Amino acid sequence: MRKIFLLIGASLISIIHVTAQSAEVLEMKLKLNEDGSHYLKATFLNQVWMRFDQSNPGTQVLGEPVDNTFDIGLRRTRIQFFGQLTDHVFFYTQFGQNNFNYLAGQNATNSGNRKFQAFFHDVLGEYKVWKDKDLLFVGSGLTIANGLSRFSQPSIGTIVTMDVPVFAQATVDQTDEFSRKLSVYMRGQLGKVDYRLVLSDPFPITSNGQPAPALSNNATFSQRGHHKQYQGFFAYNFFDKESHTTPYMTGTYLGKKRVLNLEAGFITQKKSMWTRETVVSDTVYHNVNLLSAAIYYDAPVNKDKGTALSAYAGYFDYDFGKGYLRYNGIMNPATSITGPHLSGSQGNAFPMFGTGSAMYAQVAFLMKKDLLGEGNGTLLPYVSIMSADWERLLDRMNVIDAGVNWLIKEHNAKLTLNYQHRPFFETQGNDLVKKGNRGQVVLQYQVFF
Repeated sequence: MRKIFLLIGASLISIIHVTAQSAEVLEMKLKLNEDGSHYLKATFLNQVWMRFDQSNPGTQVLGEPVDNTFDIGLRRTRIQFFGQLTDHVFFYTQFGQNNFNYLAGQNATNSGNRKFQAFFHDVLGEYKVWKDKDLLFVGSGLTIANGLSRFSQPSIGTIVTMDVPVFAQATVDQTDEFSRKLSVYMRGQLGKVDYRLVLSDPFPITSNGQPAPALSNNATFSQRGHHKQYQGFFAYNFFDKESHTTPYMTGTYLGKKRVLNLEAGFITQKKSMWTRETVVSDTVYHNVNLLSAAIYYDAPVNKDKGTALSAYAGYFDYDFGKGYLRYNGIMNPATSITGPHLSGSQGNAFPMFGTGSAMYAQVAFLMKKDLLGEGNGTLLPYVSIMSADWERLLDRMNVIDAGVNWLIKEHNAKLTLNYQHRPFFETQGNDLVKKGNRGQVVLQYQVFF
């Protein structure tokens, strides 16, 4: 299986190299006035994964026990269309799909429809109050404008690591649509301070397409009542200010900016979780309160050589109510689990979300321009760690990713090879105990223009 993975990867690298040498990536932009300040623009993003995964113990694929899997999938395929129509009016839309592999459309009854995967991620309108200043933008619609952290609203095409730390999108596909919510927001820059204030109308858990979990003494999202969500995010820019074209936040500027930020954010929603001890009258409602604080650095090291350093370190405090824990496996290549393991822990899943605290850090170094020869691009190696102390886990959970980006043409065309080291847990009485580790190797090809 690994030989197949390496052979396909080598073939893909050859094809990409020829393509990159023979064509230039051009911007798809239509000017609406002479100086181009009013425009319409379209972009396209596609991330293809080829992956070998050591399955968590007890994993099954369509009823068959498996020790490992190999799959090919589309992690993300997106089309963006947006524009500045006047000095004050901006709109943004994004359409696409996520996590499309051989199990696309699969459900608990081994049926489904693989053709119904694409949807609108964002549809928003925004008004810039002052023409020549970024003091205040007011927007509304379906949007990823969030509180909490920069990785709660990431620009996927510009990230350092192969994938974002999804745990920072804390309610993803529970009360939102792939981290997007129907919201009204204010954002902008006051001096050196970036700010975002968001009022969201979250979706009920009953419409997320999954069977609702049983009400128990561990918190889950409430199926009764509806309450608005309040969010905020703030960043102090010590050096260069960051772009405000869209609500998305850049992963790395590849040495084109000198950014040092202190960041903090929150998400709160009342009575959005519930627990029950033994009888109906014991039902207790809990508020969601999520907090984060972080430092972000992204700056050139040697401008002549084109080298740069990117680093992030953040602390996250999550309160979803007593005992909340949710497994998640990105584009999970498995369907079920047997043995002393929680439901949903099959394949590549790990306890990604929970009540408790987590730390996340990443560091990457952009090597010199044309490291691989003129026109062949350069390398961007990285390492990241998510370390979580969730209330339900008896042991601290550490998930480590290490890899390297081959930037064929910066973020427009790049190959990423990533290895992930993750733990797996077994139930012992009321405890979840770490029993070992598993690994995953992914080769990703990104086209983004």
